[in-house]
Amino acid sequence: MPASYDIRLFAPAGYSHNAEAMSRGIDRLEAAGHRLSGKDVLDRRDLRFAGTDEQRAADINALADASRPLPDVMLAIRGGYGAHPLLPLLDYEGLGRLRDAPMALVGHSDFTALQCALLARSGVATLGGPMLGADFGAPALDPLTWDHFWQVLGADEAEASWDAQDTEDLEVAGTIWGGNLAMLTSLVGTDYFPRIEGGILFIEDIAEPPYRVERMLYHLIHAGVLGRQKALVLGDFTSYRVAGYDNGYDLPVTFERIAAAAGIPVVQGLAFGHAPAKFTLPFGVPGSLRVNAGRARLAFSGHPRPKTP
Repeated sequence: MPASYDIRLFAPAGYSHNAEAMSRGIDRLEAAGHRLSGKDVLDRRDLRFAGTDEQRAADINALADASRPLPDVMLAIRGGYGAHPLLPLLDYEGLGRLRDAPMALVGHSDFTALQCALLARSGVATLGGPMLGADFGAPALDPLTWDHFWQVLGADEAEASWDAQDTEDLEVAGTIWGGNLAMLTSLVGTDYFPRIEGGILFIEDIAEPPYRVERMLYHLIHAGVLGRQKALVLGDFTSYRVAGYDNGYDLPVTFERIAAAAGIPVVQGLAFGHAPAKFTLPFGVPGSLRVNAGRARLAFSGHPRPKTP
C-alpha cells in the first residue's frame, strides 16, 4: 500500500474535457488514502486551455512562495497544447527553492516543455509519469502505471526494466531526461532548453507519422543534441498513420535511419508515452542504462520525491 500523500492538482495546458475520467482518477487516489487539493482547476476553461495563461502560470508560481506549504506531489490533470505560453511567465528564481524540496512535479506530453524550462532555468528536476485523467482515471487502471509510480515516489533508488530484443549489449551512465519529442524539438535553441552532455534521452509521441518523427530527430541531430547523448531510448509512438506513398517506410525504418545518422545506441521498447502502461521516469537526475541479453534496465537515484512518512 503506498504512503499517504498530499497531492495538488494543476492544469498547465488543456482544460478538463472528460469529467468522468477526472472524477474516476480523484476517487481512486482518495480511496488509496491520498489528500487531493486544487480540484478547482477542473472547472476552469478559457478557449482550449484550463484557464488564462496568467492563471495557469500562477498555479506553478505558487510553489515559489516560501510562506505556503508545498504539496508532496503536484500532479498535472492532462496534457494538450498550452505550456509554451507559460514559459516567460514563470518565476524561475523563486521556483529554484524546489531543487531541494521534498516534492515531485509529475506529468507527461505537453508537460515536457515545463520540464525543460524548469531544469534549464531553475535547476529543478521533475518526473515524467501518469496524469489524473487518462492514467489514474482510465476505465481500466494499468497495474504497471499505478505500481511503478508509487515505487518511484517511495524510494531513493528506482529502476525500470523491459524487454529490448535485437539490441546490442551496452552499459552507459548519464543524466536521464526526455519526454514528448515534439515538445523537446520545439524548444531547441531557446533559453528553455537544457544543455545536457552525455545524457540518456528517452522520447515518445502521438499521432506523428514516421516522416515527421524522422524530421524532428534530424532536428536534434543537426542541432548537436543527439550527438551529445550516450543513448536514445524509444518509448511509445502511438496513433499514427502511414500512407501508400510511404512505400514501406514506417517507424522501424525511421529509427534504423536515425541510429545510423546519430551514431549512438538506440534502445527500443520503453513503456512511456500515450499508452496505458507507463513507467515514471526522472527528468534531470543521474542514472544508468544497461542492456544485457535482450533485457534493458534504467536505474536512477536522487529523483524528486516526498519525504518518507
